Amino acid sequence: MLHLTADIGKTRLEIHVADITTLDVDVIVNAANTSLLGGGGVDGAIHRAAGPELLAECRTLGGCDTGSAKITNGYQLKARAVIHAVGPVWHGGGSDEETLLAGCYRTALDLAAEHRLTSIAYPAISTGIYRFPADIAARIAVGTVASELASIPRGIERVIFCCFSAGSAEHHKDAFVGMGLV
Repeated sequence: MLHLTADIGKTRLEIHVADITTLDVDVIVNAANTSLLGGGGVDGAIHRAAGPELLAECRTLGGCDTGSAKITNGYQLKARAVIHAVGPVWHGGGSDEETLLAGCYRTALDLAAEHRLTSIAYPAISTGIYRFPADIAARIAVGTVASELASIPRGIERVIFCCFSAGSAEHHKDAFVGMGLV
């Protein structure tokens, strides 16, 4: 099992292979769809683990634009909150997908800081049914988070890139190496 860490200022970045719904962090990020009303993959798993109250709160939010995010309570999760980030569907790279994906990671960091949450876990947003190439997505995830934390301190002490598979973790590890974090 791959477990890798790196530090950026006062923030520890980690890669884990785990079920994001089981992590003991302040907030987990949900790879949501624009309705925010649940779906498959990590979205469905988070909604199931959090309980019906999560869906009820999501119904009050009026959806979310691609590349952005909204925050709710965590309900039955160990995490106190859930940030629902809507990643782009991959259409070959010519539809601003990379910018939209980076927006998910950036907005989630901003929401976590705004709510004084000091630990955050991200899934590999858009790499499932949205077909974003996992290697490119990992590079964007790590690069966006690392550059944002280096340029604007937010009080976040711990960031976990929570990968569902060893293959996804390897892509994140490659991104760490490519950025000179390890």
